[in-house]
Order: sequence, then structure tokens, then C-alpha cells
Amino acid sequence: MQNENNTNTGMQQMDGKSIAIISYLTIVGWVIALVMNSNNKSQLAIYHIRQSLFIMLVGIAFYIAQTMLLFIPYLGWLVSLLLFPVGLALFVLWIMGLISAINGEEKPIPIVGEKVQQLLSSIK
Repeated sequence: MQNENNTNTGMQQMDGKSIAIISYLTIVGWVIALVMNSNNKSQLAIYHIRQSLFIMLVGIAFYIAQTMLLFIPYLGWLVSLLLFPVGLALFVLWIMGLISAINGEEKPIPIVGEKVQQLLSSIK
């Protein structure tokens, strides 16, 4: 009986880790992770669902802003090129979050990770 409980706990932990990893794989992956987590709640999965949502929303906003700048000749192009490090930083945050999910850790992304958890606390 005790061995069966340990097996179930391991399966739930694996499910949470899998959901956390899936949440970083595109917007479709995030939606799938959110639906999967609604059936089997996992604190690890919820943590990473929040983190990945923030990274994706900021990435989409950044992409839209950068695309709009490209319509402004010369000055817009220059500003768009100067914003390249921001896109690179978002990519690095995504990689850090994904690695944290793969390792099964609730490690916040640098600078804004803790604030993200507070802002998106309605996602459960």
C-alpha cells in the first residue's frame, strides 16, 4: 500500500514537470498545458505556466512594436536595430525558464520573476 502511494506521487510529479515543459512550447503548447493542469493541479506546472505566459506576452508586444517601427524610414529602422538586444534577452529568459522546467525547479526568471507570480496569481 505504501509503495503504491509513492508511485502515485512520482507520477503526479512527472505530470507537473511535463506540463511545465509543454507550457514553454508556443502559445498552443501553453493552452494545452493550461488545460492539462486543470485536470491534475500541480504547483510546479502553475508556476511555469505563469512564467511562460509573461515571456510570451512581452515577446508578442515587442514583436508588434518592432514591426511598427519598420514602417518609419531610417529612424525606425535604426531604433529597430537598437532594440535587437531586447529580443535576445527575451530569448535568454525563455531558455532559462525552459531549463528550470526541465529540471523541475520553481526558479524565477531574473528581475521580474517574483512580480510575475504575483501579477498572474489568478491563474491556478
